[in-house]
Amino acid sequence: MLKTQNFENHAKYYPLHHFFILPLALIFLGWTVVRMDFSNSEAISDSLYQFLLAFTLFLISYLPRIYALKNQNRIIRLEMRQRFHEITGTQFYEKEKLLNSAQIIALRFAGDEELLPLMDKAVKENTSPKEIKKNIKNWKADHHRV
Repeated sequence: MLKTQNFENHAKYYPLHHFFILPLALIFLGWTVVRMDFSNSEAISDSLYQFLLAFTLFLISYLPRIYALKNQNRIIRLEMRQRFHEITGTQFYEKEKLLNSAQIIALRFAGDEELLPLMDKAVKENTSPKEIKKNIKNWKADHHRV
């Protein structure tokens, strides 16, 4: 059974990515930078080669996560458009123009009864995503976030 989700426990970590692959890639990149040698042309060439390899490894480990999150953010935006329409019978586009992506992503956690008041508050007061999440009383869990 899934644990009840709230502001304190909604962030997800994927151990293989967050605690193994990405840290190793960063360590290798840092180690490469520290060991760079500019004493002669051959050492410079080897150092630049190692740096490019380390930087490429870092990007290979980091970019797929960014792509997945960007895609998921687009899906969340579509879900919010549908949900807003189901609740209000109107299009979300006008409200969407007044909110930034992070606010919309935060609002998806709000239950239907508090979504519109939190949305209006976010528009009027430019509430931060963190504050939006803290103000949610009836948390709508998202256990599928990448």
